[in-house]
Amino acid sequence: MSESFVLTADVLQNPFSQERIQVPKTASCFSTDWVNKSGIVTSWAKHQSEVREAQQLRYEIFAGEMGASLPDIVPGYDIDVFDDYCEHLLVRDRETWQVIGTYRVLTPAQAKLAGRIYSDGEFDLSPLHPLREHMAELGRSCVRKDYRYGGVIMALWKALVNFMIRNGLRDIVGCVSIPMNLDLSYNKQVGMGHAAASIWRQMRDKHMAASEYQVKPHLPLPVDGLDQALEVDLPALIKGYLRVGAKVLGAPAWDPSFNTADLPMLMRMEDLPSRYRKHFLG
Repeated sequence: MSESFVLTADVLQNPFSQERIQVPKTASCFSTDWVNKSGIVTSWAKHQSEVREAQQLRYEIFAGEMGASLPDIVPGYDIDVFDDYCEHLLVRDRETWQVIGTYRVLTPAQAKLAGRIYSDGEFDLSPLHPLREHMAELGRSCVRKDYRYGGVIMALWKALVNFMIRNGLRDIVGCVSIPMNLDLSYNKQVGMGHAAASIWRQMRDKHMAASEYQVKPHLPLPVDGLDQALEVDLPALIKGYLRVGAKVLGAPAWDPSFNTADLPMLMRMEDLPSRYRKHFLG
């Protein structure tokens, strides 16, 4: 579930070797002037308490809003085995200091220590093998309902792009999760995956990655048996991916635990549009 990326066994030999792993730099990505104007503060978690804030928000959205069935490791928190290997990006409302959005990033070095990445369980990502040395996984993305607008999504991406530059990352891959029961903008709920199938049709027709990078899901959403003709507005997180030049890698997987259809996405730094390169990097 939820935006992810993968390294194959070829890359993951001897994951617990004694080689020195460089810890990614996680300095703040925004100037004080930008923060004052936007009312949004981004930072990378440095303490366990901050990671817990991200996990609590994830639980509220994934379990409370989307109906996901999550492991009961700590009641009220979404926690999995990858969290300890990841860097956690937080977006806060400057006035309330509430965490309103989060992403987690698994770098190639940390993926070696973890032994695999999340998306490995959902897709055969072997076509991405040539990219993996400088490819990170983006996952567990969510934004609080009242803040799902362009400014918050772009704040997340600005921090992520700066992180990629600082750590020599060229590509980032992740799964955008679409609820199987999606509330549409006109207060109508479409169930049984029909909305997800229609979103896949839009993405397939306009935003497919090059054929050499296309991947296949282990458990495909049965899109051919679903209505793909619905006029469905793309969710904000997908729009964010597309704005930064990302492409869809293949058909969606079905994640029964989260009750979502997961679309695999690839964002390459070389494809970042010039307008956003200037906005993000100055």
